[in-house]
Amino acid sequence: MNSFPERYKRIREQTELLAQPLFAEDTVPQPTTDVSPPKWHLAHTTWFFENFILKKYSNDFQPYDPHYDFLFNSYYKSQGDREARNKRGFHSRPTLNEVLEYRNHIDRKILELSSFVQDSEFFTLIELGLQHEQQHQELFLTDLKYIWSFSPYHPVYAKTSEDSYLEKPIEWLKINEGIYQIGITDGKFHFDNESPNHKVYIYPFEISDRITTAGEYIEFIEDGGYGKWEFWLHEGFHWVEENKIDSPMYWNKIDGDWYHYTLSGLKRIQKHEVLTHINYYEADAFARWKGMRLPTESEWETACLLYGMNDSKLNTLESGFFHPRFSIDEKNPGFLGQTWEWTSSAYLPYPGFKPWKGGIGEYNGKFMINQMVLRGGSCFTPESHIRPSYRNFFHPHLGWQATGLRLVRS
Repeated sequence: MNSFPERYKRIREQTELLAQPLFAEDTVPQPTTDVSPPKWHLAHTTWFFENFILKKYSNDFQPYDPHYDFLFNSYYKSQGDREARNKRGFHSRPTLNEVLEYRNHIDRKILELSSFVQDSEFFTLIELGLQHEQQHQELFLTDLKYIWSFSPYHPVYAKTSEDSYLEKPIEWLKINEGIYQIGITDGKFHFDNESPNHKVYIYPFEISDRITTAGEYIEFIEDGGYGKWEFWLHEGFHWVEENKIDSPMYWNKIDGDWYHYTLSGLKRIQKHEVLTHINYYEADAFARWKGMRLPTESEWETACLLYGMNDSKLNTLESGFFHPRFSIDEKNPGFLGQTWEWTSSAYLPYPGFKPWKGGIGEYNGKFMINQMVLRGGSCFTPESHIRPSYRNFFHPHLGWQATGLRLVRS
C-alpha cells in the first residue's frame, strides 16, 4: 500500500508524457472504427477511475462533467448510454486542455481517497485501473501510428538511431510431450481471462527461437503468396481479394524497395528486421506456405515459461524505440516484447473461468467470440504490463497493432 501513490502517479504521468509530442490537432482524428483518438484515450482512462472508484468510495461524489459518462464510456453497457464507437472522433470538445484538467482533478481525488480508505477492494480496483491505463498507453501509440500513416508528411513521433539488423538463423526449441500448466489463479495481478491455472496436454513440437523476419515475408510476397488461395483460409482469401491486399499494413514499394511507415517516419525495410503489423490471416497463410503452423496459446505459454524468461532487457514502451527489434542477447528467443505473436487459438474461456463481479465483469468475458489469441507483448507495451499468461485478442482481419508470428513444426 505504501508504494501506491508513487506507482499511481508514475503510470498516469506516463500517459501524459506520451501525449507531449502532439499538437491538439493530432489528438482528434479517427479514420476508422477500431482506432480511437488520442484525446479520447486520455479521457477514457480517467473516466474509468472516476466511474468505478470515485463514484463508489467518495461520500460527496459529484460527476466532474455530466456529459463525460456518455462521451468516454467505452463498452460498459451496465454503466449507461455511450457514444457510438465510430463517433469518438466527432467531438472537438472537450478540448485537449480540458481533458488534461479532468485528469488532474480525478488524480487528486483518487490520491486523497487512498490516504484513508482501508478497503482492500479499493486498491484492487485501483490496480485494475492502472493495468487498464497501461493497455491504453499501447493503444494510444498504435492508434496514433494508424492516424499518422495517412499523412504524406510521414510524421516523426520519436527520432531513433538507425538499427542494423543482423541475420539470426533459426534454432528450434524442443518441447516434449506431456502435461503442463498454464494460466494464473493466485499471486500478482492478472485479468480474469488469464485464470484459472489449469492443466493442458501437449504433443511434442518444436518452436522457432525467434520471430519471423520481414525478409522471410518478402519471399512469400515475391512467390505470389497473396494470390495463392491454397495457403489461405477461405475468409482470409476473401479479405485479400475484396480489399486488393498485396502486402502488410504500412508497407509500400518505392523504386523497387519496400518501405514502411514507423513512428520514426518512413523507413526502408531491412530483411532481417522483425515482421510486424500482419493480421491473423496473413500469419496463418505464411505459416502454411512454409509448411509449418502457428503455435496454440498453450504451446506458446509453455515454450515461453521454459525458454523465454531470462531476457534482462526487453524492447518495450520504455525503450522509446517503438519498433520491434531482436533481443540484444542473441541467444534469447525474445518471447516477451517486440511484437505480439498470433496463435492458432480462438479466444475462449479457460475451464472454470469466472468473470469479475459487477460492471467490471464486462471487461473480457463478453468478447470471447470470433477473435484469436495473441501472446507476448510488444514494443508498445509497458514492461510491467507484460507476463507469459497475458491473453491479448483481436479479430483475424486486424493488423494495426504490433502483431507478428513465430513458426512451429510438429
